[in-house]
Amino acid sequence: MEYKYELHCHTGCVSRCGRVDPEEIVKLYKQEGYSGIVVTDHYSPMTFKPNWCPQKQIDFYLSGYRRMKAAAGNDFTVLLGIELRHYGTANDYLIYGIDEDFLYQAGNLMTVMEKGVYELAHSRGYLVYQAHPFRVGMRRCNTDYIDGVEVYNGKTDLKANTKALEWAKANHKLMVSGSDFHVVKNLARGGIITDKPIHNNSELLDVLKKQNFRRIETY
Repeated sequence: MEYKYELHCHTGCVSRCGRVDPEEIVKLYKQEGYSGIVVTDHYSPMTFKPNWCPQKQIDFYLSGYRRMKAAAGNDFTVLLGIELRHYGTANDYLIYGIDEDFLYQAGNLMTVMEKGVYELAHSRGYLVYQAHPFRVGMRRCNTDYIDGVEVYNGKTDLKANTKALEWAKANHKLMVSGSDFHVVKNLARGGIITDKPIHNNSELLDVLKKQNFRRIETY
């Protein structure tokens, strides 16, 4: 049996560019035969209103994840991740393995640049990937401070995704695929296919580290 998982998804109630409610996202992905989703809402200046301290607004940030988890039932896995963007940059970083306590305790992650985020994530056993690194406006980060690269992004064209794949291979980085879901037309364009189900972050991290999956890539 095979299991499909979405690893890059934004909810309409948290990410300002998202347009679909968490409950509807679960329904749509179940219809597409997926077994779960990692919710990676934007942790960025676009999400947190001016003068908000994000570390004081974590309940708001987690609302999309919590609503999706509540709607999922027992037959669909919903895990927490983030897509982090620092102040003054267009780069985005997907972090897998995190839990709610981490977000409450971490302070303002937008002020912590790549090296600091990488060290903080690794102190907890998390994995850090640069998302869509060849999208217009992005710069490639120092590869010492990432574990992997999103080599397929469902909202990015073939040329940019191919460059991301080549960059990951050249630097011996882990690879991942995600739809970058914001609206219905982004549905089920990416993700991974595994031979065994993923129930929790520990199992997700193990699969990602071992690269024990096939990437979903839809053009």
